[in-house]
Amino acid sequence: MNISNNIDILSSNRRTLSLVIPCYNEENTLKPCLERVLQLKSKNLNLEIIIVDDCSKDNSLAVAHDLERQNPEIKVICHQVNMGKGAALRTGFVHATGDFVGIQDADLEYEPLEYKELVETLLINEADVVFGSRYLRPQSRKILYFWHSWMNKALTFVSNMMTNLDISDMETCYKLFRRDIIQSIEIKENRFGFEPEVVAKIAQMRCRIWECAISYEPRSFEEGKKINWKDGVRALYCILHYSSHTAPLPMQLLLYFVVGGTSAIANILLFSLLLFSGFNITIATVSAFFGAAVINYILCISILFRHKAFWNTPFELMAYLVTLLMMGSFDFGITIFFGTIGASPIFSKSLAALVGFFGNFFMRKYIVFPEKNISQL
Repeated sequence: MNISNNIDILSSNRRTLSLVIPCYNEENTLKPCLERVLQLKSKNLNLEIIIVDDCSKDNSLAVAHDLERQNPEIKVICHQVNMGKGAALRTGFVHATGDFVGIQDADLEYEPLEYKELVETLLINEADVVFGSRYLRPQSRKILYFWHSWMNKALTFVSNMMTNLDISDMETCYKLFRRDIIQSIEIKENRFGFEPEVVAKIAQMRCRIWECAISYEPRSFEEGKKINWKDGVRALYCILHYSSHTAPLPMQLLLYFVVGGTSAIANILLFSLLLFSGFNITIATVSAFFGAAVINYILCISILFRHKAFWNTPFELMAYLVTLLMMGSFDFGITIFFGTIGASPIFSKSLAALVGFFGNFFMRKYIVFPEKNISQL
């Protein structure tokens, strides 16, 4: 698409674009950013600009209120305590009333006028969500941090494996939504974990997603960039937490090697510890199994399952107890049986743990945490 063709060619109906601008200590860039954003307004496109000041320590809020007085398109909302970018976006999305809702950082790393191309894709009804990708086309660009760029690409790669999408830039700021889409999503992340969270949830909604190439002028940390390696670790957790329960089956099995493997190792270690402490094999077997089951359940609800489970909590717990008793019986029976035919206790317990690995995964997936149909999500 050609940006110069503009939105005017595509629609005779006047639409409204709501841009949510999270702001924290951006007094130097907020005004020039808004001057660029206001240029998006045309005869066929209204603007609603929602600045959410996240308890800035500098003069950002005063600048925002001054802009609000001068421009009827601008609305300012302020947080009383600093909560993070995700929280600021959540606040802005609630107040958005436009046909389309987008995100614009206040630091001018992104060119606001390029939103025209993203909006065009929604206007011709080819997409429900449009991402502006920094990696779609070669171009002149400012060279900055190698590891920061590759962290973004690595997180995008892992996210794609979990969501089965082929996005080139999951971490991009420029995400444009139909308003009914973004307002139907419950955003939980307060910081930069918003990006993988919202990508996971729009993938689960089966939204039509498009990408448009955009330019990017990154800031250095010395110039005020706020994201750091801790946010990268959190993003990886968010990818697993929000995507794993609907990831392709091979990816779920791969993750369950971590969950089930950790539980199996705990099972064997607890069993060995109890044996060496003088407990008989029956008590050691049962106690080790239930100890490992607690670890398994905690890891399952933290990473793999439960997000849109079919059962409510009481039925979920009942289903879990049933599968626990079933796998406990298998665990006990296998351990005791191989012990009686001459196998060593550790070998017997290890074999039982291996059977339990696969049994627990499929019972958790299809009995304890079965997913609702997509129409119910």
